[in-house]
Amino acid sequence: MKNAVTLFLLTLVLLACKQNENLKVENIPERKQPKTISYAIENSKIWLTENQKDKSKMAIVLALSRTDNANISKIDSLVIPSDFTGDLVYYLPFPLEVPYIKEVSKVLYFSYPTQTFGAYENGNLVYTGPTNMGRKKDQTPTGLFFTNWKAEQTTSTFNDEWDLKWNFNIENKLGVGFHEYALPGYPASHSCLRLQEKDAKFLYEWANQWELSDPETVKVKGTPVIVFGKYNFDEPKPWLQLPKNSKILNISQAEIQEVTASFLNTIMLEQSKRKTFENSKSE
Repeated sequence: MKNAVTLFLLTLVLLACKQNENLKVENIPERKQPKTISYAIENSKIWLTENQKDKSKMAIVLALSRTDNANISKIDSLVIPSDFTGDLVYYLPFPLEVPYIKEVSKVLYFSYPTQTFGAYENGNLVYTGPTNMGRKKDQTPTGLFFTNWKAEQTTSTFNDEWDLKWNFNIENKLGVGFHEYALPGYPASHSCLRLQEKDAKFLYEWANQWELSDPETVKVKGTPVIVFGKYNFDEPKPWLQLPKNSKILNISQAEIQEVTASFLNTIMLEQSKRKTFENSKSE
């Protein structure tokens, strides 16, 4: 009898593990990997003349050159992959999975040295793209932040003539946030995190706002945002090194773990508060 009970319990555990494995697989988007990943530098005018109407190629090249449709023609040299058959995630540096953060429901990373961002859910990369962060004299602060308030359109605190679309603030007192704005292909902002329109819209809907008890008291914080690394403003753009070494900008799982470790307890605490708050709303 004892053996039968033990076998029954073991079967339940195995079934639960199997269900969790299946759930994990279903949550990972299907992606197509290119046969090869290598790059060349090409003249922008020539390449655009031949390829500008190809939307799938343009999406990859815009991301590789950290720019947008309005500014790509102003860049002299473009980073061009030899194989365009893969999904964007394979051309940008964030790892597809990070087991260390599998318990974190949502977290957003901005890499200063690579000028890219990655959005993760339970350790899986769900979205990535290019960014242009703070210029040398107005560098974007690094560390842990949380999304707070958002607005489809707002006015810059630096210049009231600048309209910021799909803005999500991460540092209320300093006025730092991510939003759609021109991407010239290098760090150029006044400390904010600039994005292509489609990326700004995605993050605007994906991240959570804070919850306030009153105008001065934060009850529940939003989605954690980690800005990390340093950009060498005195050297050529780092992605121009990709033709020599296609992996030179890759961000490893270990690096994500390292930049997250000191913040993980805070992230999990705030996540628990949000879960409690959301459960109370549904009761």
